[in-house]
Parts: sequence; C-alpha cells; structure tokens
Amino acid sequence: MAADVNFDDQLTVGFVRGTHGLTGQFKVESASGFYEHIETLKEVTLRHGEQVKTFRVESAEPANQTLYMKLEGINSPEEAKQLNGWDIRVPRKFAKPLSKDEWYIADLLKCTLVYESKDGLAGEKPGLYEIGTITDVLEGGAGDLLEISLSESCNILADNIKKTSSGKSRRVLVPLNKEHIGKVDIEARTIQLMHLWILE
Repeated sequence: MAADVNFDDQLTVGFVRGTHGLTGQFKVESASGFYEHIETLKEVTLRHGEQVKTFRVESAEPANQTLYMKLEGINSPEEAKQLNGWDIRVPRKFAKPLSKDEWYIADLLKCTLVYESKDGLAGEKPGLYEIGTITDVLEGGAGDLLEISLSESCNILADNIKKTSSGKSRRVLVPLNKEHIGKVDIEARTIQLMHLWILE
C-alpha cells in the first residue's frame, strides 16, 4: 500500500457499498452506472477524506446491478467493512471512455460559467461575461444540474441575484442540457450559458 498518489490524474469510478461473503469482498457502486471498465482494473486507490490507500485488485466479479471486488490484504468482512463509503479512484486512462457530449465531473468543476452578449448588457460592452464558477454537479430528476457560485465581479446581474439575504454569494442550479448550456470547452475551462433568465 502507498499514499503517494497524483490526484490530478485520477478520477472516481465507484464507491465501496458494504461487504459480501467471508473473504473480504465488498460491493461496488459504479459512479457512471457502467461496470465493464471496473472489472478489468488491476490496481485501485481508495480515498476517504484525507485517508488514502492503494491496493492491488485480486478479483472483480460482476453481479446484478453491482460488482464484487476483492483487494489484496483485505481478507475478512471486518476489514472490508472499514472501507465502506470510500471512493474508488483510478488514473484517467482507466475510467469509462466518454461519449459525445459527456464530461468527467472532475473536469466540469474546474470550469467558469460564461455568457456571451453581442449587444452588451447593463451598460457594458459586448463580449464574454464571467457569470460564476461550477462548484458541483448534482443529479436531478430530468438530468444533471450544474451548481454555480455567482461571481461578485459580474456586472450584468442584479445584486439581488448575486447575493443572498445574508450577503453571501448566491448559488444557483442550471440544467446541463443543450437548451441551457452551449459550448463546453474543458481546455479553456469555460462553459457557455445560453440564457440569463435561468439564474433568476
């Protein structure tokens, strides 16, 4: 086991969800809903808060809507139970391959939400305005939602939109779909907002 892991190159692919059997196996919940890429892993890093442990994978057996994993050095239900709730992380190259219009959550969290105004708004010049920062990606009933912390420097939003009654920066949720979100540029770390009214 080792803790010298480069988290910049790692993504969460699943979570430990309880023990299975008497040999130290545990259930895995996939972060993406897919399990094929997890079945082939030879080594994983488990993280819980500041605790980090790296293990060799002895076995990964698919089951109904889950997967049973056995790690080297974890040989009893009691040892496996101590890992319940931990994140399972791997280098980016071993994560589920992305399809069109899919992004890793870790990449979205590095982005700034921007709005392009061709005519100018609130007395400002036409151009690209920084609306806020992506702080989380949440599951919603109709799809994923981007949680945005609105920027203090954005002049095109009214003060009552930017702040709560306590004076703190407001957080808003924006559906991650083509109606509300335009170009997602992971390299430039920007996500285009299509309509300002969604922030109200």
